[in-house]
Amino acid sequence: MKDIVISVEPGFFSQYDDLPKDIKKKFIKQISFLRSNPMHKSLQVHQIEGTDFWEFYVDRGYRCIFKREGNIYKLYFVGTHKLIDRM
Repeated sequence: MKDIVISVEPGFFSQYDDLPKDIKKKFIKQISFLRSNPMHKSLQVHQIEGTDFWEFYVDRGYRCIFKREGNIYKLYFVGTHKLIDRM
């Protein structure tokens, strides 16, 4: 398996900065799982229906939206599930 490369799109860091401290800690843990095993059970990675975007769970209330381009995973959005549903 190729090494997973995590890339961050413009605007992502401002969303990350707005996250509560405990969610940031969970996000870092989940990114570690994404790099080492994108199929890790806690991530619940799945494609968003009708799009070329994917999502993984940070926890029950927070998600991260990304695109896969080979072994490059481009992070676009992180936030609550309700915010993501409004995209």
